[in-house]
Amino acid sequence: ANNGTGKNGSLTPVDPKTGKPGQQIPVDDPYNMYFMPDGSSAIIVDEALRQLDLRDPQTMALKSVIATPDCAGINHADFSVDGSYAIFTCEYGDGGLLKVDLKNQKVLGRLDLSRMGMPQDIRLSPDGKVFYVADMMNDGVFLVDGDSFKEIGFIATGIGTHGFVVSRDGKRLYVSNRGSHKMEQGRAKGPGSVTVIDFATRSVVAQWPVPGGGSPDMGNVSADGRQLWLSGRFDSEVYMFDTTSGAVTRIPVGAEPHGLTVWPQPGRYSQGHTGNMR
Repeated sequence: ANNGTGKNGSLTPVDPKTGKPGQQIPVDDPYNMYFMPDGSSAIIVDEALRQLDLRDPQTMALKSVIATPDCAGINHADFSVDGSYAIFTCEYGDGGLLKVDLKNQKVLGRLDLSRMGMPQDIRLSPDGKVFYVADMMNDGVFLVDGDSFKEIGFIATGIGTHGFVVSRDGKRLYVSNRGSHKMEQGRAKGPGSVTVIDFATRSVVAQWPVPGGGSPDMGNVSADGRQLWLSGRFDSEVYMFDTTSGAVTRIPVGAEPHGLTVWPQPGRYSQGHTGNMR
């Protein structure tokens, strides 16, 4: 997704076998992209326009639009186990969540979290019971019951909580804490890190700092689960964490790497974003 303001965005198809790009497809403001669990549509998250565009997953022809006026900065999403609904994070304004009925293509409601914040990534637990919501301003993770659409808990993690990756065995959640940097004014100061949460106990079991600073953002685990790869958004680098020891390897890259995916990934189909497979 090539994010462009208003009508200036586009998508670039990439051949997964050759790594070669295809012809760009004009679409409106594609901040994030997902796919319906049943494969019927691609979902283009139009952040600036506050709407979701449902497009043909092959041609990207527009099929329908779901207006989301009450979700400023509509951003990340994940789906319920049965695929009947999705929950999207609202990054701006007071922060909050939006629940969307995918079958009937309508908004079911908005949830304001107990503390004003800046919700970022969201991930459903492997048992399908709880949505985990990263909040960059509250430096931690909100727990939300998706069916009742109620907040049920909070886990403190680290400064600038931003992204999620699930371990290959489905037992742990890797939480990237982006830390503070010169572009975020009025924030608590501190380096980036990764927090490891155990799904069974919903508790922190490890904390992996980035030595000397760093800004871990979005990424994936390797196919064997031994490596966690994350982009370093504001440090022009990529990190590889050893998932056994938490040791970090740094690789210099270009400016502001916002995300990466590790390919190939196990799974039958993609749900979009940074290589989320099922």
